[in-house]
Amino acid sequence: MIRRILVLTGVAAAGYGASLLLPQIWAVLPWLAGGPLVHDLLVAPLIGGVGALAGRRRTVAAALAVSGTLLLIAVPLIWRPRPAAPNPGLLDRDYATGLAVMLGIVWALAALTALWRAMGGWPTTPRRLPRSGREVRRAS
Repeated sequence: MIRRILVLTGVAAAGYGASLLLPQIWAVLPWLAGGPLVHDLLVAPLIGGVGALAGRRRTVAAALAVSGTLLLIAVPLIWRPRPAAPNPGLLDRDYATGLAVMLGIVWALAALTALWRAMGGWPTTPRRLPRSGREVRRAS
């Protein structure tokens, strides 16, 4: 009974959102379709390819994934047209500098992590705890 109420509430909320979206669908459609297309056709293959070239360097792959996500979020804010009235929800700030600072932090942390690993900071294999003799059974 509760599930049906939740499903009906969700369908009603989605219908209300769709009714608000329909009058401005042509203004929103490029963003609704463009985001997934840019991700699937550009960002994901690029990060996957560079990650494959990085091989077992998980630090580089993780930093690339975070960098791609930051770029995907920041590029529309950096390239927005200046003469247009800004969205009141967006604060007026220097997004290019913020992106540069965040990318610098991500790659500095990646470099520090790689240096730490090169110095033997983390073991390469997980440590195994001694068995206590008792088995823990899962509830089935």
